[in-house]
Amino acid sequence: MKKVLFLFVFLFSVLGAAAKNLQQVVFKVEQMTCVNCEAKVKRNIPYEKGVKNMKTDVENHTVTVTFDADVTNVANLQKGFSKFGYKAEVLKPATAVDKKKK
Repeated sequence: MKKVLFLFVFLFSVLGAAAKNLQQVVFKVEQMTCVNCEAKVKRNIPYEKGVKNMKTDVENHTVTVTFDADVTNVANLQKGFSKFGYKAEVLKPATAVDKKKK
């Protein structure tokens, strides 16, 4: 009986951990003009707390960041860009991510 109870507790804790408050924001980063600039963004932003995914588009100077809103926010992400001298302006405000999509 203890094993069954432990299994249920473990299962619900894992399911609860998977239900994150994911949001997505699109930043305009004018300084990202070449592949080296893009590499700088890719080396830094994914390691900011709460960042789950990131896509860059050098041609349009945009960075799309998916993050856990329970861990960080847009202002903290902008501070992350400023750590390496880039300014990130919000192009599309943070919106909830559909958890069914991948």
